[in-house]
This record gives sequence, structure tokens and C-alpha cells, in this order.
Amino acid sequence: MTTNAHDHDEHAHGDSVHEHRCDDAIAQVQAFLDGELDEQTVASIEAHLQECSPCLEAYDFETELRKVIAAKLSDDVPGDLRTRLISVLDRLESEGVED
Repeated sequence: MTTNAHDHDEHAHGDSVHEHRCDDAIAQVQAFLDGELDEQTVASIEAHLQECSPCLEAYDFETELRKVIAAKLSDDVPGDLRTRLISVLDRLESEGVED
């Protein structure tokens, strides 16, 4: 992709429809990665990510973050700590969905 973030901001973000698509894509990244979205929404987000490098960067960051967390959780973490961490992450995710 040859579009840089500066071009994206000046050209595409002037369009409020595109801004709304970015907000939607970013807001749904967790559900997208969890496989919780319907096929139409997945296709829409995938299409947006192909044309929007800032949103693709956010998606890539979330993907890598999940990998790091999964690797750390697979290390020798005491069971009670793992349970508490998963509980906190679940609560944060559910609170984010309600907003």
C-alpha cells in the first residue's frame, strides 16, 4: 500500500463517511479477531482494512498484542493470577462493548 498516514488524513478523513467507517472498524477489532461478527460485517471490515493503512496498523497492533499476551499466559503463571487476569480482561471487554 503506497498511501501514507498523512495522505490518508488529508484525503480520506475529510469524508465523514470514511471517518465513521474507521471508527466502526477500530471499535469492532476485538470482535473481528474473536470471530464474533457476521459475514457481511467481516467483509466490510476486511475491505476497509485493505484500503486504510492507519486502521490496518491498529489491527496489526491488536493481533500482535494478543500473541504477546497468549505467549505470556502460556508461561508459568499461577492459576489464580491467570483466572483474575482473564476476569479483568473479560470485564473490560464487556464494558467496552456497552459504550
